[in-house]
Amino acid sequence: MKTAVALRHIHFEDLGTLEAVLRERGYAVTYLDPTRDDLGGREAQRADLLIVLGGPIGACDDERYPCLERELSLVRRRLASGRPLLGICLGAQLIARARGAEVSPLGVKEIGFAPLTLTPEGEHSVLAPLGDTPVLHWHGDQFEIPEGAAWLARTAVGAHQAFSIGRNVLGLQFHLEADANEIERWLVGHAGELEQAGIDPRTLRRDAGRLGERLTAAARAVFSTWLDGLEEAGMSIAGAEGESRRK
Repeated sequence: MKTAVALRHIHFEDLGTLEAVLRERGYAVTYLDPTRDDLGGREAQRADLLIVLGGPIGACDDERYPCLERELSLVRRRLASGRPLLGICLGAQLIARARGAEVSPLGVKEIGFAPLTLTPEGEHSVLAPLGDTPVLHWHGDQFEIPEGAAWLARTAVGAHQAFSIGRNVLGLQFHLEADANEIERWLVGHAGELEQAGIDPRTLRRDAGRLGERLTAAARAVFSTWLDGLEEAGMSIAGAEGESRRK
C-alpha cells in the first residue's frame, strides 16, 4: 500500500478534503506531530508522499520553536531525494526556505476566501481547474519563488501564492485542502488572530457555506491531477529501470 505522511502542527489544520482523495487512491494516511514525533525515522523518510501542513508559527522561528529545525532538515532531505512533496502555507514556506528562498512578513494578514490570478505557467499547471474559484487564504508571511521553480499564482495582496518544482514538488500558500464544512474549527481555533486582524468570523462562515461545494470540487480536481502526474512519473521511472535491467 502507498503511504502518505502529513506533518500536522495544529489539530484542526489537517488534510481536509485531500485526505479523501488520498484514501480513494489507496494511500494509507498517517499524521506526525513535529513537536513530539520522530521526523528522522523510516516512516517519514520512506513515505511515498510527504505533506507539510500549515500552522500558526513562522517558518523562520527556529530559535523559538526548535521543531522547525527538524522539519527543515526533513524537507531538505526530501527535496534531495526527488520524492513527492506537498507544502501548504507554512509547509510551502519551509520548502521555499530549504531551497534558499526568502520567507518574510507580508505586512498584512491575508485571511478570507478570494480567487487567485494564475500566471501563464499556472494556467497550464495542475492549478488550472481553479479558474475563478475563491480559495481560503490564511497567512501573514510570504515566500519568494525558489530558484528553478515555476511561479503559478498570485493575488492582489500576496504576489507569490504557489510554485512547483518539476512534477514532484508543489507549494501552496493558500489552503486548498481546507474543508468548508469544518470551518467552525478554524474560526474558534484562530479566534484571537481574527480579532487582532479585525475580521468578523461571520463573514468567513457565510463564505464557507456559499462556496464550499464549488471549492471542494475544484480542490479535488487539482489534487487528482497532481497525483495523476506523480503516478505517471513513477510508472515511467519504473519502466526505465525495468528496461535497464533487461539490457
